[in-house]
Amino acid sequence: MEDKYVLGKEQNRDFLKNQRDALFGFGHGFVSPEGGAYYLGDAGEPWKDRPRETWITSRMTHVYSMASMLGHDGAKELAASAVKGLTGELHDDKFGGWYAGRTADGDILPGKQCYAHAFVILAASSAKLAGIDGADELLDEALSTYDKYFWDEAEGLAVDTWDTEFKELSDYRGLNANMHTVEAFLAATDVTGDVRYRERAGRIIDRVIGWAKENEWRIPEHFSEKWVAELDCNKDKPDDCFKPYGATPGHGIEWARLITQWALASFGMKNSVKNDCDGTDAIIDDAAVPYIEAAKKLYDRAVSDAWNVDGAPGLCYTTDWDGAPVVHDRMHWTLAEAINTSAVLYRVCRSKAENGESLGTSDDVKRFALDYEMFMKYLDECVIDHKNGSWFHQLDRLNNVIGTVWPGKSDLYHAVQAMLIPYCGDVGVSIAVDVKNRR
Repeated sequence: MEDKYVLGKEQNRDFLKNQRDALFGFGHGFVSPEGGAYYLGDAGEPWKDRPRETWITSRMTHVYSMASMLGHDGAKELAASAVKGLTGELHDDKFGGWYAGRTADGDILPGKQCYAHAFVILAASSAKLAGIDGADELLDEALSTYDKYFWDEAEGLAVDTWDTEFKELSDYRGLNANMHTVEAFLAATDVTGDVRYRERAGRIIDRVIGWAKENEWRIPEHFSEKWVAELDCNKDKPDDCFKPYGATPGHGIEWARLITQWALASFGMKNSVKNDCDGTDAIIDDAAVPYIEAAKKLYDRAVSDAWNVDGAPGLCYTTDWDGAPVVHDRMHWTLAEAINTSAVLYRVCRSKAENGESLGTSDDVKRFALDYEMFMKYLDECVIDHKNGSWFHQLDRLNNVIGTVWPGKSDLYHAVQAMLIPYCGDVGVSIAVDVKNRR
């Protein structure tokens, strides 16, 4: 395998850094005059006929806040413009919170989404770290709004969607929004020091692990108002971009990384997992071990179900509840999360628990390293658009570029994080905090 694909090699560090910088350069055209993010086209051109959505604007705020801290020219101004969008055209001054977005003509996209509000928290946390004007107030409001409308203290989970006026709550409950809530809550704790949000993330994680165990480590995505899993949801529309039918292996992989981050943040390490990807001197609290084991099971199930299951490399989008592929298309974000999680689990499995037991066998360490190399090679050969820049967002089962679910290249969030997380200084902190710490 070429050294540029091998975790820990200088060539791989350079490959990730060069791709990261290219991604930052690709996305400069995202900001609209009012600050909301345009959806980006194949060559990074703004698609001005599409809505300017809150979740995309938040993701780009997060990305360019990190870019600013990494010294990318113009990044701070881009992040500040996106914050302007979140405090301006996308904010509901009458009823509070954030609209789903604005149409191309400037009309309101109705509804108040947990998913979007979680990303506002992430965006504000990263912008605060980058010293963007208005980020402190944005974060305060995002957290208070979320606390009031989306967090269900009795359940220890988040509800999903309100109407625009925050009067009617949908009966639907979903884990996609809860997954990004975990990400947002971990960032909020890291930035504000308020451990309530990390504790809430742990409550969500405990519920998710329980559901995963009941389904052979395939995570149900869709639930009723009473949190009863609806395993046949969208069976007639299996490739839905936010509510696909069946299990979503990419989410199993993403949950694995977030669970590992939460466990290490909550229970701690005697020594950090080193930035050179050699974690052999790290001692991890015994209390974290069951969560890391759960993360490994989630990752293993997802990769086994999804990778190269139809005769071509790539991770299929969804499977049924027996693990058979349903939608064979490959989404760029699934690969991004596979890169992140294979690197994180490799590093953690080289560590030891306080009781002296290794967190992973030599086979574990080897396979996570080999998985990472495999994902890197696939990224370079099939997913990076070497002509126009950024990553192709959707490929078919033969790795031809298509756009039935994700046309164009909407944002940079998953791709950029995949170029940062493998070499983060501490796998127990949020990535923007890690970037800040390494500056």
